[in-house]
Amino acid sequence: MNATSLAMNRSASLAVSHATPTVFVVDDDVSVRESLELLIESAGWEAEVFASGQEFLARPRALTPSCLVLDVVLPDLSGCDLQRLLSDRADMPIIFLTGHADVPTTVRAMKAGAVEFFTKPFASDALVTAIRSAIDRSCAALQEALELRSLRESYATVTPREREVMALVVAGRLNKQVAGELGISEITVKAHRGKVMQKMGTRSLAQLVRLAERLYLAPVVN
Repeated sequence: MNATSLAMNRSASLAVSHATPTVFVVDDDVSVRESLELLIESAGWEAEVFASGQEFLARPRALTPSCLVLDVVLPDLSGCDLQRLLSDRADMPIIFLTGHADVPTTVRAMKAGAVEFFTKPFASDALVTAIRSAIDRSCAALQEALELRSLRESYATVTPREREVMALVVAGRLNKQVAGELGISEITVKAHRGKVMQKMGTRSLAQLVRLAERLYLAPVVN
């Protein structure tokens, strides 16, 4: 990555690590919302509470570490329906609450990525521990998104010819083979390869291969 991208990425990373995490609560029971709000704030996090899934969806996406404490049964969208709508939000892990044990729902929610599933009444310390784990996951997801964005910005500076060379190099082709496939000289291949390494901020082929895997295979996080 170039110096500008690295500096921006470092600045954004510091902002993420120093931001106060937000714990969202979606539950139609006002007493549950109030007790969770007190518990969350006493643990040192920001709390935002909502009475329905639609009310929560109307809130702009959070740009800080966060997690969602979500009731299974809601007046509009069910908790599982809301979880599906938020399936692209890896930076906001979900902890489910339910008024009664429901094994199929629990299994479905956990397979869809839920951090934990609590039956009311729940132990406060256990919920706080689960929230802390969810926030750690959120921080990691946000950091990954920042790194991928910086990586894509660096890749955007690579010319079309350099991208052709890069693709063949990370696929295991030797300089001579790359030259033959692209109809250019080995000296030109070496020059393009050097430019790619410089622009992508890599010092070895192994590093370049790892970055290429992230570029081509990792999902985009908006």
